[in-house]
Order: sequence, then C-alpha cells, then structure tokens
Amino acid sequence: MSSEATIATGSAVRTTHTYSRKGRWRSLTAMAVAFVSDNTESGLVNTLFPVIRQALSLGIDALGILTSISRFARMLFGPLWSMVADRFGRKRILFVVTGLWGLWTAAAGFAQDFNQLLILYAIGVIGTVAGEPISNGLLADLFDENERGKAYGAIRSIGTAGGLVLTPLIGQLANIENGWRYGMFIMGGISLLSGILILLFVTEPEKRTLSEAEELKQFRLRDVATLFKTPSFLLLAGMLPLVTSLVLFAFFVTYFVDVRGWKTAEAAILYTVFMAGFAVSSFFGGFLGDYFDKRFGPNGRVMLMQGYLLAFAAMSYLALQIDWGRGVALYVVLFLFGLIGSIGFSGCVLPMVSAIVPKELSATAFALLFSFIQGLIAALMSLALGFLAKTYGLQNVMFWMVTVPYLVNAAYWFLFYRFYARDVARQQAQGA
Repeated sequence: MSSEATIATGSAVRTTHTYSRKGRWRSLTAMAVAFVSDNTESGLVNTLFPVIRQALSLGIDALGILTSISRFARMLFGPLWSMVADRFGRKRILFVVTGLWGLWTAAAGFAQDFNQLLILYAIGVIGTVAGEPISNGLLADLFDENERGKAYGAIRSIGTAGGLVLTPLIGQLANIENGWRYGMFIMGGISLLSGILILLFVTEPEKRTLSEAEELKQFRLRDVATLFKTPSFLLLAGMLPLVTSLVLFAFFVTYFVDVRGWKTAEAAILYTVFMAGFAVSSFFGGFLGDYFDKRFGPNGRVMLMQGYLLAFAAMSYLALQIDWGRGVALYVVLFLFGLIGSIGFSGCVLPMVSAIVPKELSATAFALLFSFIQGLIAALMSLALGFLAKTYGLQNVMFWMVTVPYLVNAAYWFLFYRFYARDVARQQAQGA
C-alpha cells in the first residue's frame, strides 16, 4: 500500500508516494541466486581453464583474453542494461538477462575451437554482466540507508556461499573427459532456474510520482557530469584502478596449477576454501561497515576501508608469495585471505555510493563505477596479466599487480577524509 504526501517547493507542488518494502529480503534472496549463477558462469572458465587449455591447445594468454571479454562486456553493456531496466522494469530485464540468456552459456559447451568458444562465451557474458548493476540499484530502493550495508553484504554473501557448493563440483569435472562442456550445460540450466525465481519472488517497488525534472533523472549519459561534481564520487572512480583483486580471482586456479603444481580439481578446492572465507567476509563486512558508520560517523567507513586494504595486501603476499606446501597451513592462510576479501566493498564502497548520490541516480552511479570504469580497468589488466605471465611468470606478476596496488590504495584513501563526510551531509540535506 502506498500513501501520498504533498510537498510545496516554491510555487510548484509535487506529489510523492512512499511505498511498502514488504518482501525485500525475499527479493534479495532471489537476486542472490542469480548472483550465484552469474558469478559461477564466469568462474567456470577460470576454474576449468587448465583442462580447456589442454583440450583446445591454448596458452595462458587465452585466459587473459577470455577474462577480458567479460570485463569489456561489463563496461559496455552494464550501463546499457541499466538504461533498458529503467525503461522496461528491472524485474523483467533481470528475468531475461540472468535467466533466458543462460542458453548461450549452454551453447558454449559445444565449441570445437577457441574462436567458437570466444564468440559463444562473449554473447553469454553480455547478459551475465547485467545482474549486478540492476540488482544494486534495486536494493537501494528496497532498503533504507541504515540497512544497506547489511543488504549489500547479504547478497554478496549468499551469492558467494552458493559458489562454495558449485565450485568444487565444477572442479571435479576436470577429471572427466570433456567435463568442461558438461559444466557449461549445467550452468546454463542453473541460469534458467534463477530467472524463474526472479520472476516469482522479486518485488519491484512501486514507482513514485515525481516532479517532471525528477522524472527525467533516469539512466542518461548527461547524468554522468552531475555525479562527478561530487568529490567523493570522483575519488571512488579514481581508486578503482588500484582494486586489482578481480584479476586474482580469474587466475587463482591456474596459479596453483602452474606455480605450485596442484591438479585442476585440487586447485578448485583451494579456491573453494578461499571463497568460504569470502562468503563470511561479505556478510560480516556489511555489519562491520554499519557499525563503523554508527560509531565513528561517515568517516568510519573510510577508516575501515584503509584497514581492509592493508590487510588484503598483507594476505595476498602471504598466500601467493610463500610456498606453504600441501598441509593444513595453506588452507588456513587461504581461508583467512578470503575472510577479509570482501569487507571493503560490502561494508564500505557500495554503501558509500548510495550515501553520496541521489536515489534517482543510483542506477547510473553503480553502472558507471562498477560496469564501465571497473570493467574497462579489469579487462585491460586481465589482458596484461595473461601476456606478462608468459614472460615474467604468474608469481611475480601477482606481486606487482595485486599486492603493491592495494598498498598504494590504502594511502590514496586519506583523501576521503577531506570530502566524504561533507558529501554525505549535503546529500542528506537534499534528500530531506
């Protein structure tokens, strides 16, 4: 049920509607299942690349190319899908791109050479990249400011936890002839299932009746200039080149196969241990971010982010630059590495975006930062890492492209102390 309130603004009068958020956790859970599907689809190639490489006679640079394809798709099509969702309904578009689009993933299982795999995989990820920006914008409408940290943390945690079940199972397919093809078929089916769950359980909030000027504030390129007038938003965009963990995720299994000599199925279990910590981190990070925000004010999230960046740099060095053998120690290190892996985004970055931009620009903000800018950066880094690894080795490249950038990023975040609290206060005043 919605209730109306009339607000006088100068000589103009506008009518707004407040709407019920009933069913928001059910909606979040359904979208989280789509996260499981989307993340595991892209992770399937990363997990089974050693056997795909053998079956199709590829080099390690092929993994960089495949990974970059998904990143370029995120950059180009993430904002486009957000614009389409604004016009035709986010629930409807989520059903298409996370559900029906899974048929392309299944089709990739029939590829007979690298060119066919590249084409079919590229078409598949065009739909996969839509889920995150659309869902993030929808969560901003479903949850109030003081709950968004929990919401973002919960959806990432549930999505990651689902991957914990699928990743080791996918890894075992490496022991079966043409197992990677069966993996593509399975993921296509799971994607279709996630689409059905979205259709049944996601509730899209009732649109508010806004002034004519506000009605125009949907996803448009001209809104980009408005977003960059906020200093903290500009700083968030500037720090994204230093968030290099995405290339780590793509090359994780291949790293332990090539550098440490593990079999593909065994390395997939190592990745599962890492992601188990990551799942806890996503959920815990949301609560931790909300606590720091209440305890220390807006700058609490900045403080937490700096601690996270330093911890991530330290753990990446311990996990990737030291050979822990095949005993329990490696599993402990990887779990601890994952345990701090998502604190920064679920507890800091995502809620900070929602706190400094108008709600009607949230879809544009998320798509611009995490689809376009981060997608471009991650695509270029994936290409670079694949080619550099052939010359300098994966271990050296991981140090210079993962550990070092996180240390630099921790220092970069001192800039937020000057602007972030002021930008939050300004947005709260405008919202009031």
